[in-house]
Amino acid sequence: MARRKQIYEGKAKVLFEGPEPGTLVQYFKDDATAFNNKKKGTITGKGVLNNRISEHLMLRLHDIGIPTHFVRRLNMREQLIREVEIIPIEVVVRNIAAGSISQRLGIPEGTALPRSIVEYYYKKDELNDPMVSEEHITAFGWAATPEIDDILNMSLRINDFLIGLFLGIGIRLVDFKLEFGRLYDNEEVRIVLADEISPDNCRLWDASTNEKMDKDRFRRDLGKIEEAYQEVARRLGILPEGGQADYKGPKTIQ
Repeated sequence: MARRKQIYEGKAKVLFEGPEPGTLVQYFKDDATAFNNKKKGTITGKGVLNNRISEHLMLRLHDIGIPTHFVRRLNMREQLIREVEIIPIEVVVRNIAAGSISQRLGIPEGTALPRSIVEYYYKKDELNDPMVSEEHITAFGWAATPEIDDILNMSLRINDFLIGLFLGIGIRLVDFKLEFGRLYDNEEVRIVLADEISPDNCRLWDASTNEKMDKDRFRRDLGKIEEAYQEVARRLGILPEGGQADYKGPKTIQ
């Protein structure tokens, strides 16, 4: 990485000052964490794969009218993004019982939920990202009611689209996490999708075998983590048979 001003470093990404005002460069690391940073490790090549997978999915969502912070991919590990004010809420959309909902409610993992369920969590590692309600979000000023309405509507649209996209390549979208931010554009403030969409924050199961193809392989010490991420990219059509070559040019969102 060239020397430049670092703005923020998270568990999986680093943000640097962008080339022009209102932009940032998002760098994808190979670092892997789980259980709110209690388990740490490295997944070789994860940053390259997540950069490509997230680029692909952000572009597809842009095509159906979902506003995002994504501008274009710069290289194998970096994206140019719009600078946004992150809303401190993680939005989790669940289609199939897995992870914490199975533990909290005693629902066997793999059970199809009666309908898609949207949950909100306060982004605070030291508090283990507690689940919160819309009442908490508005009472503490994390987001206003119209903003929550926008977030909920976009989350459900994203879910509907991604369910179909993944099912078309033989993958079940079990659940996933989204983050949103405020994009300030002159006098206008818009809620846009931020962060990333990748096997790091999606639970993805093979539609035929239910084999896990996401970060649960790291969380649960299942092995073949790199292979799972590569298989997701391969099925999406963004990984050539030869491996992780940077063979497609980046596309810019206007």
